[in-house]
Amino acid sequence: MASNKKSEFPESIQNFATFAKLLSHPARIAILEVLAKRQTCVCGEIVEVLPLAQSTVSQHLKELKEGGLVKGSVEGTSSCYCIDWEHFYQMSDGFIKCINSIKEYQKENEGCC
Repeated sequence: MASNKKSEFPESIQNFATFAKLLSHPARIAILEVLAKRQTCVCGEIVEVLPLAQSTVSQHLKELKEGGLVKGSVEGTSSCYCIDWEHFYQMSDGFIKCINSIKEYQKENEGCC
């Protein structure tokens, strides 16, 4: 059985990968855009503006919520979601920092390939 070596990497790299995975599907990016524009949103409203089935939107919202980018509550048959801005900024700032760190190596490797 293969062991998971994820924990062997620095936390900053793990967070970078988590954020990238959360943004790796166009539907999740579109959902974040809808939530950002509306500040707060009922899941049904998201379905109205995206070309996705209710179950698909729900699955992507679940992933965004588990990843900490979205917070929400269920009231009866309605679900209300919004962006967790504090966590979004933490993750996006860390992502940008890692990207910039990687870009720094390009200056040292101008002659490569």
